[in-house]
Amino acid sequence: MNTTVKRTLSGTVFLAVMIASLLLNRYLFGALMLFILVCMMYEFYTITMGDKYLWPKVIAITGGAVFFILMFLIGSFGISIRFLSIGIIPIALLMVYALFLKDKSDFGLYSHLYTAMVYIAAPLTLSNLVVFRQGEFSGLLLLCFFIIIWCSDVGAYVFGITLGQRYGKKLCPSISPKKSWIGFWGGMLTAVLASVVLCLTGLFTFSILHGIALAVIMHTAGVIGDLFESQWKRFYEVKDSGNIIPGHGGMLDRFDSSLLAMPLGVLYLVLFNLF
Repeated sequence: MNTTVKRTLSGTVFLAVMIASLLLNRYLFGALMLFILVCMMYEFYTITMGDKYLWPKVIAITGGAVFFILMFLIGSFGISIRFLSIGIIPIALLMVYALFLKDKSDFGLYSHLYTAMVYIAAPLTLSNLVVFRQGEFSGLLLLCFFIIIWCSDVGAYVFGITLGQRYGKKLCPSISPKKSWIGFWGGMLTAVLASVVLCLTGLFTFSILHGIALAVIMHTAGVIGDLFESQWKRFYEVKDSGNIIPGHGGMLDRFDSSLLAMPLGVLYLVLFNLF
């Protein structure tokens, strides 16, 4: 199948699944985000650790999933936040497991188990704070966040491929040779336009000025998140984090921007009492 057709079909299906999970009900949202979390942690461990430390990786992924599920239950059903302490069990198991490793020649790799918990599991777990308010579910704000991020990515790609490869300077050539400053500013423009439209249509309930500021912050954070993942892949000489989405790569490739953009977007709204 033609690569462009494959990318378009898989991208359309993935987009439809994302929108449905955020708009229909809490259980679809929880199931999809949990699936994405597990896939991303698995991909990160495959990149950084290969086939080493199988059971510690299983424990770490389980730990990330447990934290997400607990936060989902807290937001959705109002269970006591004290239950989050259960999440310390997988972390403790990792520490105990490390004491009994026979081969510690590559023990430095063991730290990546905790890296993914902070880098991947924590931001996705915090997404529950965006969709639940006093037990009520609404994925609209999170969908709006993703719309800004997606428009940022599309704008950066279009401006970068049409103008950035010919004119201007590269953004960070040592990490991602194809990214350009023209692509960066083009992505910011499309992110801002998307945010303005969201404000004008009432999907954002705050002023256009705040919408523009939010878009700038999320776009910049998204680019940093994208470059951060690219740096991992370049260090370990990997092109894509996986192949779960035909023509698009892995889940980590698709959500690398969101891992920083989403939390900073929420932080902005909280600081200005808009959320």
